[in-house]
Amino acid sequence: MSAATLPRLSAAIFLLLQISTTVFAIGVNYGTLGNNLRPPAEVVNFLKTKTKIDRVKIFDTNPDILRAFAGSGILVTVTVGNGEIPALGNLAFARAWVAEHIAPFHPQTRIHYIAVGNEIIHSNDKPLIARLVPAMRSLHRALVLAGIWDIKVTSPHSLGILSISEPPSMGRFRRGYDRAIFGPMLQFLRETKAPFMVNPYPYFGYSPKMANYVLFKPNRGIYDKYTRITYTNMFDSMMDAIYSAMKKLGYADIKIVIGETGWPTNCDYIACSPDNAATFNRNLVWHVNSGKGTPLMPNRKFETYLFGLLMKILNQVRPPSAIGVCFNPILLRFIIFLTSCSAVEDVGGGGRRLHR
Repeated sequence: MSAATLPRLSAAIFLLLQISTTVFAIGVNYGTLGNNLRPPAEVVNFLKTKTKIDRVKIFDTNPDILRAFAGSGILVTVTVGNGEIPALGNLAFARAWVAEHIAPFHPQTRIHYIAVGNEIIHSNDKPLIARLVPAMRSLHRALVLAGIWDIKVTSPHSLGILSISEPPSMGRFRRGYDRAIFGPMLQFLRETKAPFMVNPYPYFGYSPKMANYVLFKPNRGIYDKYTRITYTNMFDSMMDAIYSAMKKLGYADIKIVIGETGWPTNCDYIACSPDNAATFNRNLVWHVNSGKGTPLMPNRKFETYLFGLLMKILNQVRPPSAIGVCFNPILLRFIIFLTSCSAVEDVGGGGRRLHR
């Protein structure tokens, strides 16, 4: 896709207005790639006054962003870069990291979680993967030694961590990583009362035949013969596959948080459209806040972070927008909402790579 301004979009993508008129709370991934970004203080004011968003997740520990959220009441998840994971296994380094990146902002900024890396298993970097859980333990210990007890340490994963995901009751972690990585990780999460974070994207399971199933629309459903449960949406199926994998290791009690999910609005992939993005995000927000849960995890709500928010000042003379743009079939960025602007701008390269 070129860097030209994209065509005007339909009113269906004004999800901000739809979300802000509900009683639902939702999180958002706050991206900082691109030019002409809104200052963090304006982003915070926008979230507080124009949305029901009560938590954000950032992909680093940007001090300007952390300072801007001080006193806002909005929960913030920060991220440890993948490259810092090996060193974090050393307690002295972990304590220095906490002293530099967490202690100066806590508790004025409500840092909720520290995400150690991002989808590390997908990297297939075995030495790095082997250091993930030790880094998480070391970082937790450093927080405790600093007198910080209210920040939980976790790590987000794509659904590529599963070797089996269908039917949901047969969900299983990848062989070799199940007991070597996920068993110890889930034990750590249980000990520290921290959540298991996953990034389910039903979009990547889309086909024309499955459209209603993926978008939470009425459909005949898909039957799991082992549990005799009929699934009516792909999100529940994905979540229950994760739950089943955890249960097989004896950790069905661990809370699951959705670190990322969303839907692209403009790209060459099938079903990329503002209408589909609006439908998916609107139905997802309702679903995760409904308290209905999933067939295998009934009667619960899911803490969820939509992907993603990018506050950018458009060059045209029109109000600034909160945008997310899909660049091409491989590099995707997802729109959650716009404000009052009726066009979005392609901000060029540098999108995050997403995985099926």
